Amino acid sequence: MSAVTLSNIVKRFGTFTAVHRTTLEIPEGAFVTLLGPSGCGKTTNLRMIAGLLDPTEGEILIGGKRVNDVPIHKRNLGLVFQNYALFPHKTVAENVAFGLKYRNVPKSEIAAKVRDALDLVQLPHVGDRYPKALSGGQQQRIALARAIVIEPDVLLLDEPLSALDANLREDMRVELKRIQERIGVTTVFVTHDQSEALAMSDLIVVMSEGRVEQVGKPEEVYNTPATEFVANFLGASNIFDARCVEHGATVVVEDVVFGRVTVPATKAPNLMGTGPAKLVVRAEKLKLARDAAPEGVISVPATVETVDYQGQAVRYFVRAGEAQLQAINMIDDHPFAVGAAVHLHLRPQDCAALPG
Repeated sequence: MSAVTLSNIVKRFGTFTAVHRTTLEIPEGAFVTLLGPSGCGKTTNLRMIAGLLDPTEGEILIGGKRVNDVPIHKRNLGLVFQNYALFPHKTVAENVAFGLKYRNVPKSEIAAKVRDALDLVQLPHVGDRYPKALSGGQQQRIALARAIVIEPDVLLLDEPLSALDANLREDMRVELKRIQERIGVTTVFVTHDQSEALAMSDLIVVMSEGRVEQVGKPEEVYNTPATEFVANFLGASNIFDARCVEHGATVVVEDVVFGRVTVPATKAPNLMGTGPAKLVVRAEKLKLARDAAPEGVISVPATVETVDYQGQAVRYFVRAGEAQLQAINMIDDHPFAVGAAVHLHLRPQDCAALPG
C-alpha cells in the first residue's frame, strides 16, 4: 500500500512552473529521498505533501485519502526543518509535548510519551533544559522527537542535517535511519547531498528543474542511471559520446577512448537500438595501474595530470589521447605522481550506456 501518492502534480508561482507533473508512489514504511540541486522542486513537493503549499494541478493522497483541501494540522504529519524551529522559551520537554497538547492527549499520558520520545533519540535527561543549552546535533534530535511523538502517518524531513558539521552529519544520518527503521514510519527526506541519499534511502527520487529524472533503489540509480543528468549528479562519472553498433542481450558501443565496449543490457535500459549513445564510466570503476590489464579487462595508456589526495583515496585527472578522465582509487601507499605514465583498467560490465 502507498502511504503517499502524488498524481500529476503541477505547481506554478505566477508564470514560473516549479513542479512539472510529478507522479510518485511512496510505499508504506519506506524511507524515500527527494534528491536534487537547489531549485529542482524537491522542497516544493515536500511542502505540498505537508499542506504548506497547494498544488496548482493534480491530487495528493495520504493513506489513500485525497488531502488537497485538508489543512496541515489535520494531516497527522511530523515535520522537521533545516532550522529545527524549536521554541526558545520552552523547555525541551515542553517543545516535545507541544503537538500532543494540540491533539487533546490527556495530561496523564503526555509525560510518558515525551519520555519515550526522548529515550528514542537517546536524550533522556535533557527534558528540563532549554534549546540554547543544547548542541546542534542535540537540537536536531529534539526536533525529531517532537515530530515523532505524535505518531505521525508520515514523517517529512527538509534538509534536517545541513546545518551540522561534516562529522556530525555522518553520525546523525546513521542515527536518523536507525530511528526510522525502529518505529517504521513512512519518511520523505529532502536533500541535495548524494551521500546522504545513497546511505539512508530505500528509494531515491532524483529531480531536476521540477521534473523527476529517475526513481529507484540507491544501487539502481547509481549503477544504472536513466539519464545523463542522473549519471552526472549522483557520484563522479566520465561520460563519452559513443555509438551503439549492436543491441541485444548485450549492448556494444564504440567510443574514441576505450574502443568497443560490451555493456550488459541491464545497464542500458533506455537504449532502444543502434545509433548515437553515451558511455558512462563511474570514476571509482577506472583503475590506475603500471602495467596493461589482464584478458577481459580493457586497458588504455594515459598520463596523470592532477592528483587530488583525499587520505584513504585519491582522485586522479588523467589524459588518454585527447580526453581527460577522472578516476577515484583507494591507495595503500603513495599515489601516482603528476606526469606518471599509467594504464587505465576498465571492466566492461562496470559501464552503463544511455541514448545519445
